[in-house]
Amino acid sequence: MKKNLLWRAILVGFVIILAVILFYPPKDKIHYGLDLKGGMHLVLQVVTDDAVKSETNRIINIIRDELKEKNIEYETIPPGEIGEFSIQNFDPDKEGELKELLDDFKDWNYSITGNSASFSIESGAAMYYREQSVKQAIETLWNRVDEIGLTEPTIQRQGGYGTDRIIVELPGVENPEWVKKIIKTTAFLEWRLVKAGPASDMETLLKDFEGKAPDDMEVMRGDPKRTQGGYYLLDRVAHVTGNDLRDARPSTDRWNKPAVAFRFSPEAGKRFYKLTSENLNKPLAIILDQKVQEVATIESRISDTGIITGTFTAEEVEDIALVLKAGALPAAIKYLEERTIGPSLGADSIRRGLFSIGAALILILLFMVFYYRLSGINAVIALLLNIIILLGTLSYFKASLTLPGMAGIILTIGMAVDANVLVFERIREELATGKSILSSISAGFSRAFKTILDANVTTIIAAIFLFQFGTGPIKGFAITLIIGITASMFTAVFVSRLIFDLTLSKRKKREKLSI
Repeated sequence: MKKNLLWRAILVGFVIILAVILFYPPKDKIHYGLDLKGGMHLVLQVVTDDAVKSETNRIINIIRDELKEKNIEYETIPPGEIGEFSIQNFDPDKEGELKELLDDFKDWNYSITGNSASFSIESGAAMYYREQSVKQAIETLWNRVDEIGLTEPTIQRQGGYGTDRIIVELPGVENPEWVKKIIKTTAFLEWRLVKAGPASDMETLLKDFEGKAPDDMEVMRGDPKRTQGGYYLLDRVAHVTGNDLRDARPSTDRWNKPAVAFRFSPEAGKRFYKLTSENLNKPLAIILDQKVQEVATIESRISDTGIITGTFTAEEVEDIALVLKAGALPAAIKYLEERTIGPSLGADSIRRGLFSIGAALILILLFMVFYYRLSGINAVIALLLNIIILLGTLSYFKASLTLPGMAGIILTIGMAVDANVLVFERIREELATGKSILSSISAGFSRAFKTILDANVTTIIAAIFLFQFGTGPIKGFAITLIIGITASMFTAVFVSRLIFDLTLSKRKKREKLSI
């Protein structure tokens, strides 16, 4: 019996010391959520069509290169609707070779009519690229938030598989507009050949093209802050994009003005070298987020490094380099919802939440001591240990404390006391039958345990569903509730029983000494 008490006491002492170490000092270890610290709450929608368009452009570039290698002549390869494109006016004598080439593109359906081939992406493949675009967007947003230096952010998908919405929560944001700009910027960088421009209006630009842009070309405006403005006629499909970048950083141009230096991946460097080799002395446009930033003449062959120049300020160069380095978003995003919570409101919530927890704790402790006397002190000790373990566990998992989380703590206090009440009432029932104190305590804990386990397990299951499908504060409530209930089972059953056994053990010693 003594050995049994000793190892149980050592275990409880170890758990308490560990919990105290984990959450002390509380100011450094307990992190506040958005509703307590203040900050931004955003709901974003990923335009997944862009991801399918990007994959379509990639396949067009691959097919264009392979047709050139096999000497299969054609007129144009214009994109069509989302996930569609066609090869116009290919050499009909090469139809067999063309079919052999196209059979390698397993994710695409194609049909040949006359001397034209039409393509459409498989529905499963389109779904895959849409799904990947949301996952990549989440990863890119994480990278950008890390580059900004924000702490304790929450970036997660709203709902399950197939949804295109993302929730972003950024506690402690001091400059919301700047952060929104960094987050929302698609930073989709492209290099395209210029066919005509700049022109002051569309009519002038397209006068040599019968007033209409060819199917394989696209009209795009120049950024008036960076270029002469006006309109440019460009290749519709980009030859190299920001997805091919491996690094981007602030730099300066030959006139010592702010610029952005970049470096391509080895594979993209080969493509860029081929592009510049085949188009010497031709204009090449650098496009950022569907605006022409710069048009330069290709004077030499370029492989894996380059520089983006323009009328940038030092701050703009820093921002552009940041978003490019963190990665371009695979698709554009839209703001569906935005909430900004001021730090003063968060501080007021903390004060009120702590007051509620303190008031609930004091009232419950007074009731337990008043109603159960010495046994009530047992419950008080178990309850205080429960809170210590809860705070230590929250600190260990780096969980953010939210206002609903504080509500979870109050609910945990109530459920922990409820477990003690069940045990104490069972003990009273056993004592009423004339059993000894030791037998009554043993039977009380044994019979109450099943009820406590059943109630707590069902609550934990409900909390797990809240954690899985909830967002933000709801998750905070679920985490606190799960940890608190688990801790309450340990303290209300194991610790409380240990206190009873230790008390009875000392009483027996006193009785032996008196004899």
